[in-house]
Amino acid sequence: MSQTTGAGAVAGAESLPPVFDEAGRRELDAVVARYPTKAAALLPALWMVQRKHGWVSPQGMAEVAEALALTPAYVKGVVTFYSMYHQHPVGTHFVQLCTTTPCNVCGAEKVAEAFLRATGAKRLGETSPDGAWTVVEVECLGACGFATPVLLDDDFIESVTPESVPAIVARYR
Repeated sequence: MSQTTGAGAVAGAESLPPVFDEAGRRELDAVVARYPTKAAALLPALWMVQRKHGWVSPQGMAEVAEALALTPAYVKGVVTFYSMYHQHPVGTHFVQLCTTTPCNVCGAEKVAEAFLRATGAKRLGETSPDGAWTVVEVECLGACGFATPVLLDDDFIESVTPESVPAIVARYR
């Protein structure tokens, strides 16, 4: 199964409120104080943007670049390198499931199909019509002995089967 992203996913991005308003700036200053340089606080600053908006928009990248005296291209390079930063809006619940070979042999594709059915998402990488769920495949979650592992929001769930998916989704509704 391949991951897809909707072409219109960034609509409305320019209207997002700033992350580094007065309170956000105080939080960023506290983060920066823990590092030897402002640039070293880049990853936590990006987390601040994602925590506030649910994703890192081009506007958010520019805001981080300005706050940390970095070029927008450098910030974008970091965002595009790490898969943990969402480059488009995602659902309230973000489901990552391992589809690497060991997990695939153990039925990961059927687990993916079960998540799509249970959440209403049409395809991997797309958000469900209600905006609640985005299901994506990832290369490895480091739990090959507990196939199929799933990272749902910040919760790591091992040994997920197609049969266990409806109950898992119900717990997060």
